[in-house]
Amino acid sequence: MLKDALGSYRGSVEELDRIIDQEPNNADAYYDRANARNCRGDRAGAIADYSRAIELGLRPRETFLAFGNRGIAKADLDDIEGALEDFTTIIKACPKNRGIMKTALFNRSLLKKAKGDLNGADQDYRHALSIKNNNKEERRSK
Repeated sequence: MLKDALGSYRGSVEELDRIIDQEPNNADAYYDRANARNCRGDRAGAIADYSRAIELGLRPRETFLAFGNRGIAKADLDDIEGALEDFTTIIKACPKNRGIMKTALFNRSLLKKAKGDLNGADQDYRHALSIKNNNKEERRSK
């Protein structure tokens, strides 16, 4: 989809506002609007929409991505504790997608380092490095 390629994530914020007005329990619309808001630099709006999408219920992969994207947005707003919680939620759920798990560990490592927890940061970093990509992910990256 051209809009996806341009960073519009399945619709503009205004289009997604209309969808949410008509379908206030549409988790996917909140998730898409969160991504669009995030691209616009509206971190607070993105966090609110990721939270609502998670609350309403997304598919597992999108749930992990929503937690991760929300964590990054929180970190951008200097909410390090909130960001750590989001990445820890992903790690505790132990997603089957190894790429998501590695990314969550790498991000949590960076946050721990920023807080001065160098030992915790090193543990997360080493754990992330130990995770091998599954064959499906390796084929996509080639």
